[in-house]
Amino acid sequence: MPNIPPNNNNKSSFHESQDSLMDKQLPKRTFIQKYKFHIVGAVAFLTFIVYILIAVSGGRKLRIDMEKITVADVEQSHFMDYVDAEGIVHPIMTIKLNSLESGMVQEVVAEEGAMLEKGDVILILQNPELERTIEEQQAEWETQRILYEEKKIEMEQKSITLRQQTLQARYELSRLQKDYKLGEEEFDMGVKSKAQLELQQEEYNYKTKNTELQLEGLRNDSAATHLRRTLMESDLERARKQNTHVRSRMGNLVVRSPITGQLSYLNAMIGQRVGQSETIGEIKVMDNFKLSTKLSEYYIDRVQVGLPASITYQGNKYPLRVSKVVPEVKDRQFDVDFVFNGEMPDNARIGRSFRVQVELGQPETAIVIPRGDFFQTTGGQWIYKLNKSGDRAIKVPITVGRQNPVQYEIVEGLQSGDRVVVNGYSNFGEAEELIIK
Repeated sequence: MPNIPPNNNNKSSFHESQDSLMDKQLPKRTFIQKYKFHIVGAVAFLTFIVYILIAVSGGRKLRIDMEKITVADVEQSHFMDYVDAEGIVHPIMTIKLNSLESGMVQEVVAEEGAMLEKGDVILILQNPELERTIEEQQAEWETQRILYEEKKIEMEQKSITLRQQTLQARYELSRLQKDYKLGEEEFDMGVKSKAQLELQQEEYNYKTKNTELQLEGLRNDSAATHLRRTLMESDLERARKQNTHVRSRMGNLVVRSPITGQLSYLNAMIGQRVGQSETIGEIKVMDNFKLSTKLSEYYIDRVQVGLPASITYQGNKYPLRVSKVVPEVKDRQFDVDFVFNGEMPDNARIGRSFRVQVELGQPETAIVIPRGDFFQTTGGQWIYKLNKSGDRAIKVPITVGRQNPVQYEIVEGLQSGDRVVVNGYSNFGEAEELIIK
């Protein structure tokens, strides 16, 4: 092939065209093209802010099926202020059985579960030490009694002697008085001298004073004897009572039922040592029953002794009354006991439960709605109220007053004729409005 020489003119023209392109200026970008990513981010942020504001402002709506909610009418009706609770049947009284004396169990007569009459023997104790004490006390009593009888005879003999002496003194005084009068007559007749009369008068005066002293001594001795006898009789009576008391302790070794009832518990076996005043069993009084229950501390200021209550069984209503209120609160509850005001159910048995209605007041007319789970969710501060067409429900604030097991009293926020949603609140979340399908 023939050699072709390079074309220098073409090369220079290529370089010239490149230089001309570099010298030519590119077109400028618009503002949107330059900041489009910033604009997109700002729009997204504003959209998010608007969404948050709508959510905060309560604009959230929720579609819900009618089958998932419960709608109730707001009514002006009778409101019975009462509380309902489960009551357990207990015996009207449970008596602790204590041993009055210590001793060894010699014989167990009654068994647990036995029905006892008052005075029935439950068990017999043996106490040799008590028997010895009683024998010593009996011997001491006999000694005191014999000593009293001896002193009594002694005082009576002394009194007889004093009375004899007094009688003799009075006799002699009477004789001297007669002699003195006779002496005066003889002196007047001149038979007796004045000196003889004066001597006779002195003897009479002496005897008169002596007799008065004897009588005073007799009176004092009689008073002293009476006082000594009274003190001795008091000591003897005290010793007799002490002896009787000690002897009666032997009877305490026989443990008897203090009341008619059922021996529900007995902790004693033959050969067991029982201490004085030790609890060895329980007796339940079965002629009547009581119901015991626990109520919420919400009612503690309203439940008082004497408050009426009732149970309903097989269509029959049995009246009760509050017999005991324990004001101590445990686990936000307090204990209440009820007794029957008359007839009891035939099947009332210890441990059986009945529903007890405690009346806290007389029926009153009020705006009421049925109970529902809205109270647990809202705390009774608001509720969903339906519009007239019934296809929407919005939150409205309310004030709940009293409550019973079936109703709430509405103090503010609703009127008779309104319709509200009372159940289904666990499905609503934070929705401000319900759209009901």
